[in-house]
Amino acid sequence: MKKPSIIWLNVLVFLITFLFAAIAVPYRAYTHGFDATEITAAIICFIYCGMSITAGYHRLWSHKTYQAHWSLRVIFALGGAFALQNSILHWCSDHRVHHKHVDNNDVDPYSAKMGFWYSHIGWMLRHYQASSCTDYTNARDLQKDPVVMWQHKYYLLLTLTMNFGIPLLFGVIHGDIISSLLLLGFCRLVLSHHTTFFINSLAHIWGKQTYTDKNTARDNGILAFLTFGEGYHNFHHIFENDYRNGIRWWQFDPTKWLIKSCEFLKLTSKLRISPEDKVEKARLSMVLQRSQQKLKFHPEAEQLLARLQQEYDTLIIKVNEFYDARKQLLASKRDKLIAEVENSELMAQYKDLKQRLADQQRSWQLLVENLA
Repeated sequence: MKKPSIIWLNVLVFLITFLFAAIAVPYRAYTHGFDATEITAAIICFIYCGMSITAGYHRLWSHKTYQAHWSLRVIFALGGAFALQNSILHWCSDHRVHHKHVDNNDVDPYSAKMGFWYSHIGWMLRHYQASSCTDYTNARDLQKDPVVMWQHKYYLLLTLTMNFGIPLLFGVIHGDIISSLLLLGFCRLVLSHHTTFFINSLAHIWGKQTYTDKNTARDNGILAFLTFGEGYHNFHHIFENDYRNGIRWWQFDPTKWLIKSCEFLKLTSKLRISPEDKVEKARLSMVLQRSQQKLKFHPEAEQLLARLQQEYDTLIIKVNEFYDARKQLLASKRDKLIAEVENSELMAQYKDLKQRLADQQRSWQLLVENLA
């Protein structure tokens, strides 16, 4: 079967920028050096590009996990042009197809099952999806956003302005245009590209399937650090409408922190989160599944599997009881004075169920660890 034609513009952009970043930047560092101000400015530009993609392109526009003030949308739109990853409309349309048809080699634009190279960058080097590359019917909602359509219409101009204008302006002010173009321009752009591309490639290969094994997506804390929280990709693929990717307090997700912080400034609103009981039950289901697989060839497999299932069923009952009580408690707090609720029978029941759930979780955890 004949391969699709090469997209020479993309090939040249990726190749030229990479060569400058891999050769010219180290040479400049060795022969001339970069000062702290230049390095700091490059890091700030890298963060701006990354957060514009994660908070803007991904969680705001692709998945509608929250709403944002027009001024914040403009900031993200400019940052997305600076990141040089196509317009909001095009990027989000591709991404929605990816989620709808994940791992389907015939439809998923960057299916991980096509291999690392293809999912990382190869899918952008040939016309693999030529028939649908300008089909934005799955993004009609975005076509009603004036910021999205403004950026889409003037994308080339905005891209050139951001990618040359910002490094040149900083270079003129700082007094070193060459270093600025190399560090804030080429080096920052290549890092922005490939850290984002890691989510399409590495995040579907390397990490844990914490919540589902129905697709190749993985949770990976290292990738989360490099991509401003996007590395918790297994969670994201099952709970894509959640504005968070890292749902635990200790998980590195600065995009989540930015979105939440902007809520206090009235720049974001209607932040969507997944029901906690559904998240917990998805996690427990995967623990059960892995434990069952370990017991397949155990000499007492039948008895152990029965006990494991019994403990799991009891735990799920406790989870349902606890979260039902929690919902009732929160509803009661909205209707009554908090002080009254805290002294009520409902609060006592809630605390009792919380303790019972904790006890059952410990029992379950001990059983799983003994079977490991």
